[in-house]
Amino acid sequence: MELVKIGENTYYIKNPTNIGIYKIDEENVYLIDSGNDKDAGKKILKIIDEKGWKVKGIINTHSNADHIGGNKVIQDRTGCKIYSKNIEKVFTENPILEASFLYGGFPFTGIRNKFLMAKASKVEEIEENLPKGLEYISLKGHFFDMIGIKTGDNVYFLADSLFSEETINKYHLFFIYDVKEFLNTLDYLKKLEGNFYIPSHCEASKDIQKLIQINENKVSEVKEKIYKFCEKPIIFEDLLKKVFDEYDLTINENQYVLIGSTIKSYLSYLQDEDKIEYEFSSNKMFWKQK
Repeated sequence: MELVKIGENTYYIKNPTNIGIYKIDEENVYLIDSGNDKDAGKKILKIIDEKGWKVKGIINTHSNADHIGGNKVIQDRTGCKIYSKNIEKVFTENPILEASFLYGGFPFTGIRNKFLMAKASKVEEIEENLPKGLEYISLKGHFFDMIGIKTGDNVYFLADSLFSEETINKYHLFFIYDVKEFLNTLDYLKKLEGNFYIPSHCEASKDIQKLIQINENKVSEVKEKIYKFCEKPIIFEDLLKKVFDEYDLTINENQYVLIGSTIKSYLSYLQDEDKIEYEFSSNKMFWKQK
């Protein structure tokens, strides 16, 4: 982990999931997310201690395990408060909800892991609880009530509203809960005017316009491929296989539920756009073009 100063009071820790830090005074800081597990939390605390700071609070952009995994150890050791928004608050306090939501039932053992289920932490609603110098912005799409944070240094922490070009070129598919809202968020990001932008899984940048377009193009490409695969009636499991085969990907337990859920979201989006429909036949659900 590397601490980088990016504004007068704004820092971030380079990490697989970037961690934001905002100084509200000479002693106290707020964290923006907490990493993927307790080890990440411990490393964050080591950096904080070395700087002579104290963690006043943690703001979780959303409840995915790689953003809240360090919550418990940091909260236990510092007594700090944790803030999140609406559904994200509930999921963070009850981590089994994420695995259950993704699977559509009680999660089987293969997905009851730290990648999908962080340790529970006590969370308060973010409304009216942000310190001076911070404000939140709605970034729906990737997850239910995901937010970003703007600091007083005009630095935007953008959570998982954007994915890196390297990730997109390697995996092609990234988790989306609501495709329409994800695209709406991309349109919103085009209008932001900040000094720096820090998506959770990308390098800090002064310009995100190219990255927005890359994300937008990939969503459009995946949408068209799924639409094409529905040329003839197809059940979900066969569609899932076609998508993985198309992008030369190998399925595992986590990808089955994450990408499976994402493909279902694309199907809902295409149906809402009146491009596809479903039917039941021989006790199976088929998707097909209209």
